[in-house]
Amino acid sequence: MIRRFGEAVRADQRYRLRPGAYALLERDGLLLVTHQQAPVPEYQLPGGGIDPGESPLQALHREVFEETGWKIELRRRLGAFRRFTYMPEYDIWAEKLCTIYLGRPVRPYGPPSEPGHTALWMPADVAARQLGNAGDRHAVRRWLGLAR
Repeated sequence: MIRRFGEAVRADQRYRLRPGAYALLERDGLLLVTHQQAPVPEYQLPGGGIDPGESPLQALHREVFEETGWKIELRRRLGAFRRFTYMPEYDIWAEKLCTIYLGRPVRPYGPPSEPGHTALWMPADVAARQLGNAGDRHAVRRWLGLAR
């Protein structure tokens, strides 16, 4: 069973399945995270939706590069969670199936190419409190050994 986080499921809404891949990218005790300015300013694990024809790993490499400007190396899959939410940028109600991977940043190639995103380094314990959604926070806490 995949753990669920976020808003309660609304019986009056139809949800579109939106699979995505996200990464905990650690270097020297810090995590590479992204700050997304809109629709609501928040810190996030880098990653995002898997486009048709993409594998989860292809999507993750693309999304991380767009949101942070970094090339990455992936080590392993950590787990997955679901969250039901409204996505105003797509005007859809989504059941997000979020798969989390552990990796490390290898090389920066420039600033993020995705508008409204800023890449930054954050101590892992701070990320466990500051990331914008409960699923991301739980993934970090679990990786730190603070949650099951």
